[in-house]
Amino acid sequence: MLKKFYITSIYLLLHNYRIDQYIYSRRLSVKRMHKSALILAIAPLIFTLGACGGDSGKTTNTVSNPGNTPGTQVTRNLWDTVKSRGKLICGVSGELPGFSFVGPDGKYSGLDVDVCRAVAAAVFDNPDAVEYRNLNAKERFTALQTGEVDILSRNTTWTLSRDTSQGLDFAPVVFYDGQGVMVRKNSGIKSLADLKNKAICVQTGTTTEQNLADQMRKRGITYKPVVFEDVNITFATYSEGRCDAITTDRSGLVSRRTTLLKPDDNVILDEVLSSEPLAPAVAKGDSKWSNAVKWVVYSLVKAEELGINSQNLAQFASSNDPDIKRFLGTEGNLGEGLGLTKDFTARVVKHVGNYGEVYDRNLGAKTKLNLARGQNQLWSKGGLLYSPPFR
Repeated sequence: MLKKFYITSIYLLLHNYRIDQYIYSRRLSVKRMHKSALILAIAPLIFTLGACGGDSGKTTNTVSNPGNTPGTQVTRNLWDTVKSRGKLICGVSGELPGFSFVGPDGKYSGLDVDVCRAVAAAVFDNPDAVEYRNLNAKERFTALQTGEVDILSRNTTWTLSRDTSQGLDFAPVVFYDGQGVMVRKNSGIKSLADLKNKAICVQTGTTTEQNLADQMRKRGITYKPVVFEDVNITFATYSEGRCDAITTDRSGLVSRRTTLLKPDDNVILDEVLSSEPLAPAVAKGDSKWSNAVKWVVYSLVKAEELGINSQNLAQFASSNDPDIKRFLGTEGNLGEGLGLTKDFTARVVKHVGNYGEVYDRNLGAKTKLNLARGQNQLWSKGGLLYSPPFR
């Protein structure tokens, strides 16, 4: 019976938690590992999974505690882990201007980066208490599942399968997008139909690859997919003329076009292949941490709804409006229910701004991208952004 339990546990671990990627990400060679060594390597993880049980809102970490045996398993939630560490570990792309990008000075910027900064501001009252980890599309989920990062803020589409089989808990959508196709202006390509038997560059490990296949299949258009794991190689291949077109989220195309040698020589087709709601995510199973991240994101939207920004925040401190008083924590204790301070929203607005400020700073008219807000406007202005009540 015990032997059957071990075999079943090992199978489930390999199937559901993709231990092959876990081992690869730590530069271990599976080929050199004997079967018995592999079982010994993952046995602690089996016991950890068993100890975690159901969705209790707790995660089990192995830590060394003074006065206890080193390596003793201690059950605690991720909130406590982040708080005691003193910083947030955030998974980003690091290669997508406007969303997450490393400048010449080594500093990160972008909408996805500001989400991380907002969480750090709420938790530590310090938006710079963040360590960023650059992750490619294929390794991002493994990094979240194995605890390498606390939050994934990496232009990631919220889908049903990722919400279930990938074990992710998504925070609110921070950018509503759709997949597009970019071609060279002199190519004569005006629509998807013109891409028949053409080579199309696409990154694997993304929804983009499947969306392209589905749309071309639906239209009965044959094409030649040129697939790469690395986004830089994908765009470099297109730039070198080895692909007739390239496809990804439209915002990604606008962003990456600015990095091409001759940006104006490239155009994005009018056709939109899919809906792509981009949202931050945390690992499933820790409701306390998930709720905190969720309401920090909502605070960015709600602040804009209320007309509160980083410049006029002080003016609202003495407001008699009950909605504003509850939101800023001058009345009630909503933040404490999340494990945060009463004024966590004020911290976010003070250090990062509201959603409108974040958007304008990274994607708006005064940036190279110059992306109109469109459906990323507040609901009251015809967009899709909406925050539940803070009460």
